[in-house]
Order: sequence, then structure tokens, then C-alpha cells
Amino acid sequence: MLLPWSQLFPIGSFQLGFTTFSLSPTSIAELDVISVPLADSPLGMHKITRSLTHEVVCPPSSLHPSSDDPQLAWEARYPKGSCSPTTGIPGGLGFYLSGPKEIVSLLDEGAKEAVFGYRVMFEKGWEWVKGGKLPGMYGGIGDAAYRCSGGRQNDRCKCFDVRLMWRRDGKGEIYAYLPMNETNANALLAVPPYSKANPDHGISVGVGAWTFGSGIWTTIAQRVKLNDIGRADGELQLWINGECVIHAKGLIFREDEASHIRGMHFQTFFGGHESDWASPKDQRAWFSDVSGAVIR
Repeated sequence: MLLPWSQLFPIGSFQLGFTTFSLSPTSIAELDVISVPLADSPLGMHKITRSLTHEVVCPPSSLHPSSDDPQLAWEARYPKGSCSPTTGIPGGLGFYLSGPKEIVSLLDEGAKEAVFGYRVMFEKGWEWVKGGKLPGMYGGIGDAAYRCSGGRQNDRCKCFDVRLMWRRDGKGEIYAYLPMNETNANALLAVPPYSKANPDHGISVGVGAWTFGSGIWTTIAQRVKLNDIGRADGELQLWINGECVIHAKGLIFREDEASHIRGMHFQTFFGGHESDWASPKDQRAWFSDVSGAVIR
């Protein structure tokens, strides 16, 4: 089995990477990886949802303890009754994360391909209910890149957002907001084992391609390859614990050269908006080993 740090960097050759995973100095030099603390400023965190906390804690032991288990993690709390951030009881966490300044410079200069990832553990006895959002990559043109979700229709050609979701019984998917066109719809809806269009104009991609567990760490790595302007040659790829579970090709992420990969929309909550999505009890999840790389 691949070690967790290898699972975070499933692409063998990249220009420059970063990680909060504890690597040896030798590994850092060999891999061209910047070692970064799990902290706001070094990770380029911005547009933080102030009603939610993201405290750094020592996470509990997993059901299958390993020497590679994270020693520090962001703790997300989901109080009983919490769902979407727009509802009365806030839960989860929310911010945008671009990585250290060296990564941001490469993305701003027009890097076409990148991978971002993290590890997540849901507490033992987690109740999945109908589902909830998890962090994923985003991008676009300037401020139009933000809030590319939640049913937004204006300027959708100027943004993309590919957060993950858990569903009932821990089934996973990518919840994709891409420019709205027939090419993207056809490519995403063809992803096995099951994909569907949702009323808020997002597409559930690869529902059940993997299943999350509770009380164990899951390693997530997501790759976006931007399309050349005027061509449908973009790609969206996802690895879970080092295994490629989704690989969609023939996509249009952008219609303008000014549209760039920006980093991760690091957001999680139960929902959905209605009360039947809400957490049935106080619950916690932990996020750690935040990583990314610009691919050659």
C-alpha cells in the first residue's frame, strides 16, 4: 500500500508542491515540496466564514492507528440541527485556500494543471443522514471564481467548483459546478457508477465510486487539468487512498485564458438546506495533511 504522503501526490512528476504532512528533510528536498504548518497565513487561507471555527487540535486515535496518522488537524464541529451555512445553526467550516505564495505565483502565471488534497476522519459512530459537502478545488476569473455554487447561474462561464460530497451510508461523489454547456453535462453524466444533474445546476459525479468510513483516515487527492481555449480537453480526476476512482475527460473548465486554478474551496457542512439534511446529533470531523502541487 502507498504511504499517505504518496497518496497525496499521485502524479509522479510535478513542478512544485507543498504539504502540512510531516516529511523528513531528505524527502522534502527530493520531492520539491515546501513544508508548511497547518496555519491560516502560510496556507493562503482567505474569505473565512467567521461564524465557524477551524481550531487546530490533536485528533483522536483512529480505529486502525498508524505511525502516519496526523498529530494535528483542523476540527470541524457539526452541532445537532446544523446544515447549510445559510440556515440558523452553523456547522462545519468554510474558507478558501490557495497554498503558499510560491504555489500561488505559479497558478497566477497560468499553470494549466494542479492537484490538491487532504486527509479527513469522521468521528466513530458518524451518522451520514442524506449527505454533506467536503472540500474540493475551484478556479475562475478574479472575484467571479468565488461562490460558484448553490444554484448560481450568472457568470458560470467564469468559474468552476468541484467540491466532494458524502451521501447516505458514506457513499462519495464529486459535486461539480462547471460552465453550463452540453459538452460538460454529457461528459460528467457519463461517469460511472452513477451520475445525475441536480436542481441547483450542480452535477453529482460518480456517486458511489467509493465509500467513506467513520473512525478512519481517508486520503483525498484531486486533479484538474484546464482545457485549451476553444477545445474540450479538460480533465477531472480523483484518487481515494491512492486509488483513482473518477477520471472525467473532454471537459470545458474555461472559455478565457484569464481563468486559472485558484486552490481549494475548503468547505464542509451537512446539506442541502432543508432540515431533513441536518446532523441528528453533535458530531465532529478532522482535516489534516493539506497538500497541493502544480503539475509540469
